[in-house]
Amino acid sequence: MRKTFLLLLLLLTAGLSANAQRLPSVVLKTIDGQSVKTDTLSNGGRPFIIDFFATWCKPCNRELDAISEVYDDWREETGVRLIAVSIDQAQNINKVAPLVASHGWDYDVLLDPNGDLKRALGVQMIPFVLIVDGEGNIAYKHNGYTDGAEQELIEKVRELSR
Repeated sequence: MRKTFLLLLLLLTAGLSANAQRLPSVVLKTIDGQSVKTDTLSNGGRPFIIDFFATWCKPCNRELDAISEVYDDWREETGVRLIAVSIDQAQNINKVAPLVASHGWDYDVLLDPNGDLKRALGVQMIPFVLIVDGEGNIAYKHNGYTDGAEQELIEKVRELSR
């Protein structure tokens, strides 16, 4: 009886940890106002990056600028996709599209004005980046930005692309 209970507990724990590594189901909007369920985000079986940012966050903008410089090469090499998620609140949401356009960022951009996805993932500080593998599992998380940190990102993507 005790072994059965321990086995059941182990299976339950394993199931919960597997679920905790997937994207939560939250509805966000694109800049164009279309709804997107986050648990359906994918990249055709290849890894993708989700990068949380805000218009007022200088390190976030530096990180997205640095990635932008090498993004075409990354896509050509690995097929990676980057989804930038703005956490700007509703009163500032109208600043996101002009910022994206002025920087020339060729990313998919989602809006999280209520912080639903941010909260569901336990994001405390931005910039916050996660990499989702080709099967939809969160494979890597990182917060903060220092110059050159994008190299670590592409290395993780390369590992997942093999």
